Amino acid sequence: MHISICVKEILDFLQIQPGQRGLDATLGYGGHTLEMLKCLKGEGHIYGLDVDPIESEKTKERLKKQGFGEDILTVKLLNFRNIDQVAEEAGKFDFVLADLGVSSMQIDNPERGFSYKVDGPLDLRMNPQKGISAAQRLKEVTQEELYGMLLENADEPYAEEISKAVIRQRRIRPVETTTDLKQVIEQALSFIPEKERKEAVKKSCQRSFQALRIDVNSEFEVLYDFLEKLPQVLAPNGRAAILTFHSGEDRLVKKSFKQFYKEGIYSDISKNVIRPSQEECARNSRARSTKMRWAIRAQEI
Repeated sequence: MHISICVKEILDFLQIQPGQRGLDATLGYGGHTLEMLKCLKGEGHIYGLDVDPIESEKTKERLKKQGFGEDILTVKLLNFRNIDQVAEEAGKFDFVLADLGVSSMQIDNPERGFSYKVDGPLDLRMNPQKGISAAQRLKEVTQEELYGMLLENADEPYAEEISKAVIRQRRIRPVETTTDLKQVIEQALSFIPEKERKEAVKKSCQRSFQALRIDVNSEFEVLYDFLEKLPQVLAPNGRAAILTFHSGEDRLVKKSFKQFYKEGIYSDISKNVIRPSQEECARNSRARSTKMRWAIRAQEI
């Protein structure tokens, strides 16, 4: 079951009014979209973007059954780096949301390879019909590239040990499944004292899968493009909220917001990150790493 994060905080900030035009740049399960649609009270329109052809169709049907059809919701199979294309068709947006987390449906589906906890093909692509899988990437990557990937995309403290172990394993047979990669990480960290090893392996698995996912989906490049185009698609006084889930993403968002604020393109930005409440984190462990930042476009640029 997917649980949307920071719903109250997002709605409190976006201040959605009936008749407005909005964009959910990362549709996912549609939990945030549903709550934003309710705020429109049948007037206005929301566009939802997703690169996942499997889940976006399910979400579209789910929302349609709840009374939100094409008259008020348009779902597009599009990467959110292309928000300018949507704005050309739809016009500028009064509010924009981007939730950069991977949805629970993707994580919990063994065929997608997002989790080290269940065995499955090491894929990790948001759109499994495009690009190369993580397994293919590990067949081609050099030890130096993998070391850099683990360090830059996930701050992995054992990046050197894990990258060397992957290359060693590759000489014997390819790392093709989630279990293969988990076992390589376990071997790489075998030098850690036994009482500390289980927790260390768990965290390194989480970080390594994250690093690979970011790489195969070009997530930093996509986010950079999105942030650069965001002011252009916002209407005057339009509001944007972004949820991030690791420090690399948050750094990019913070830097972009500060730069455009300094240039007078945003009239206001969040000075500090907004975190989910303790109660929400207790209900949903996936909320713990969430950071929210917001920006308001200036009335005139």
